[in-house]
Amino acid sequence: MIVKPIVVLCCLAVAVLAKPSEKYTDKYDNLNIKEILESKRLLNGYFQCMMDKGPCTSEGKELKEHMQDALETGCEKCTQAQKDGAYTVIEHLISKERDMWKKLCEKYDPEGVWRKKYEDIAKEKGIVIPED
Repeated sequence: MIVKPIVVLCCLAVAVLAKPSEKYTDKYDNLNIKEILESKRLLNGYFQCMMDKGPCTSEGKELKEHMQDALETGCEKCTQAQKDGAYTVIEHLISKERDMWKKLCEKYDPEGVWRKKYEDIAKEKGIVIPED
């Protein structure tokens, strides 16, 4: 009978010591994504930043810092606003800025593992993906 309380105590200790799920900073969650996507100048600025071909805003630096991790984990550390924004951007790039989408995929997903996943999600939402 002594074993059970020890097991319970160990489980509680692990639960207390375990870090809560880490999230990316939410300080940019109110960024107007649609405004950026509707402005060729703003969108191109972020694109150049992500491709290491231009300067980055503080938001761009933050995005670039977490891009690979977010892609590989399905954005598990993202806030809900970040997940929603990511899908908005992905859908926009797939349907309206195909060349940018391909270049970003080549850089951040050279094996195409994550690209297929996100394009499949876009297809499920009714987005027509042009043939390459």
